[in-house]
Amino acid sequence: QVQLVESGGGLVRPGGSLRLSCAASGFTLGSYAVAWFRQGPGKEREKVSCISSSDGRTDYADSLKGRFTISRDNSKNTVYLQMNSLKPEDTAVYYCATVGMGPCSPWWGTYGDYWGQGTQVTVSS
Repeated sequence: QVQLVESGGGLVRPGGSLRLSCAASGFTLGSYAVAWFRQGPGKEREKVSCISSSDGRTDYADSLKGRFTISRDNSKNTVYLQMNSLKPEDTAVYYCATVGMGPCSPWWGTYGDYWGQGTQVTVSS
């Protein structure tokens, strides 16, 4: 059964850090570009970051560059999102999704193939 499972969310204070994981089962995640998305309360889903399958190149939403880092460990069939200097506006449900095979396309923020169920991140004092 093809499945993506996110974990690592939780409650953190402003300025804190979290590392989210996106673990795949039933298929080889390393063959796919993988993206993180998020949806805050009352907001539309927005793209966060993408990592290619082929060469590990990464892309980020402009507003998140410098604070978030995406990485992958193909031996563990897992993609990670390290989030630092978190702000209350980062509060959202974070989802991972496959976004095609190979590199992150210029449109990676507009679609997803396989999706996880999401993990809640709450940034609050």
